[in-house]
Amino acid sequence: MAAEAHTIDALGQFKLTTALGPLGASVNFTQSNLMMVISGLLILGLMVLGARPQAVVPGRLQALAEMAYEGIRKMCIDQIGDEGKAFFPFVFTLFMFVLIGNLLGLLPFSFTYTSHIAVTLTLALTVIVLVTVVALRIHGLHFFSYFFPPGAPVLLAPIIVPVEIISYLSRPVSLSIRLFANMVAGHVMFEVFASFILMMAASQALGSFGVIGAVGPMALNVALMGFELLVAFLQAYVFAILTCIYLHDAVHLH
Repeated sequence: MAAEAHTIDALGQFKLTTALGPLGASVNFTQSNLMMVISGLLILGLMVLGARPQAVVPGRLQALAEMAYEGIRKMCIDQIGDEGKAFFPFVFTLFMFVLIGNLLGLLPFSFTYTSHIAVTLTLALTVIVLVTVVALRIHGLHFFSYFFPPGAPVLLAPIIVPVEIISYLSRPVSLSIRLFANMVAGHVMFEVFASFILMMAASQALGSFGVIGAVGPMALNVALMGFELLVAFLQAYVFAILTCIYLHDAVHLH
């Protein structure tokens, strides 16, 4: 029984369960869906607050909304060009959805929907479909010249074209796995260190030394929380900037 009590189930936190009781069960509404709804409401609330008439001294939330808005807008223009203004709403929504999802997952008794490959792959596929549609709309059939770089020897076409196509199609895979893997790894480390803290503090064999020994893992968990906050912002930024880079390729075809 003692061994069972001290078992570390680091992956159990990613299990999907229905939320909202019988109502959620009737439509298979999971805690992942609930966190997505909360995320959407938070984004909407933040943007409504940021769109209010600016005060002489903006509040913290309004300043945060304006900073996020201007930062992503500048990213779109810098990476895509003036055409980036048209894609700003999409990139901004994507960035905020990933960021809020990452941050919500750090709260106790919450759930990180970006830790599920089904969610991250759906986001990545949405990006690649949009990129392809934009490229075809702007360049038509000339878009397919993207898979054969200018100046490349024609004799190498049977090799270069398949490699470029595979590289293009692998974009959503790498985009989704990067976000998914980082979120899973961070939360697994949280669970492991938290379990060590409880095991050492509750150990009868170690007595008071167990409580003292739990300080080390607790300090590491606090440091890990700070690191995961950085990762939450960084992964949202990487997802957004790679989306901008892919859109740049679609618009300018290089």
